Amino acid sequence: MNETFAVIPSPLGHIRITATNEQITEITFIGEAEALQPASIPLLQTAATQLQEYFNGSRTEFTFPFGQQGTPFQQRVWAGLLNIPFGKTISYKTMAIRLGDEKCIRAAGTANGKNQLAIVVPCHRVVGTNGALVGYAGELWRKQWLLEHEAKHSGLATQSALFV
Repeated sequence: MNETFAVIPSPLGHIRITATNEQITEITFIGEAEALQPASIPLLQTAATQLQEYFNGSRTEFTFPFGQQGTPFQQRVWAGLLNIPFGKTISYKTMAIRLGDEKCIRAAGTANGKNQLAIVVPCHRVVGTNGALVGYAGELWRKQWLLEHEAKHSGLATQSALFV
């Protein structure tokens, strides 16, 4: 599989976008660890543009093709994340219940944490049962920023309104 990448600026630090010729395979926060790298293929250019539109508040959904490798359970968790509306959150417990077994909460949380498509597969929209911001591979300050950004651009006024 031949992959290429771009590194773009964002309000949350640099973001690396990795792609094959067919799909985006990874979107990760890298802070300022790497120099900016322009998008060299149309798919990377589209993804970079749509992410910039998300950050400026004019985009709530992504239309470029994306996918990531994972177990069947991880794929179920990631598919479920795509059903959380922009500007809303669910708890890890609710996510486990939606997967059919409240007892799989830890496994669901682990799968959530292995998501390699930040923002696009919105793992940042999953919070603790009490609404606490817990468990985000991109660091909790980014999770808070993303949730506040989405609340602002969705018209939701308060944190309590974030829950589905």
